[in-house]
Amino acid sequence: MTNSVYDAREALGARLRELRRRSGLTGRALAGLAGWHESKVSKIEYGRITPTDADIRAYCEHTGAADQLADLLATLHTIDAAYVEWRRILGTGLHRRQQKALKLEAEATVIRDYQPQIIPGLLQTAEYAEAKLRRGMEFHQAPNDLDAAVGKRMERQRILYQRDHRFHFLIAEQALYTTVGSDAVMRGQLDRLAAIFGMPRVTLGVIPATAEALVVSTNFAMFDNRLVMVEGTAAELTITQPREIATYGRAFKILAAQSVSGGDARSLIRGAVEKRG
Repeated sequence: MTNSVYDAREALGARLRELRRRSGLTGRALAGLAGWHESKVSKIEYGRITPTDADIRAYCEHTGAADQLADLLATLHTIDAAYVEWRRILGTGLHRRQQKALKLEAEATVIRDYQPQIIPGLLQTAEYAEAKLRRGMEFHQAPNDLDAAVGKRMERQRILYQRDHRFHFLIAEQALYTTVGSDAVMRGQLDRLAAIFGMPRVTLGVIPATAEALVVSTNFAMFDNRLVMVEGTAAELTITQPREIATYGRAFKILAAQSVSGGDARSLIRGAVEKRG
């Protein structure tokens, strides 16, 4: 979980602690009124756990702060939106997540995307996308709406041709070799990647495998300078804290400086194709 999520949770806990103290209640007394184990109060107030809606309501009820309920719930829901487990996101299938990505991309002017292992979704062939999404569906045990999800991912790629958008994709050389689907799928994907060079408004850089590890990072996508999406193994992070966005911006700049493009990038792609036979 990112520092901004921790900070927000701690800040919410501090507000709840202040409500309790102003009401004259001890932590033990509040726990007794709410029917909680007494340790729960300190865990909430010092940001060690995230309170539920019911917990917030209990605080407001027992501290006489009903007028604060709406604002506190809004704060809680903002924290919830910053860290969302994949089981929640994919609970109704993969199509919903693709629709969210389409909306984010449409609202941005400049999109920067770094991928250390796979090809970015906006550059994937339908066959590559199907293989990647299928494995994600199986891993997260999501409902099977694969055809709809692939169709929506392909629909997202229309944005590459809109004049009011700019794109900068960075992929590690490993992404050229990580097998998604089969050798045939990979050959088609690598051909598609080579065709990206020269597209207006699209910059593609490949970071050689021998580049120094100046920045070690999981994948992330930046939407202008207002939002960063990070896909973790168990959850997706939405980062809006300006300080953290600036950190990701600095990381992207360093990685971009290490990347190669044009003929050098094509040579790396050709090498990956040749390995497939």
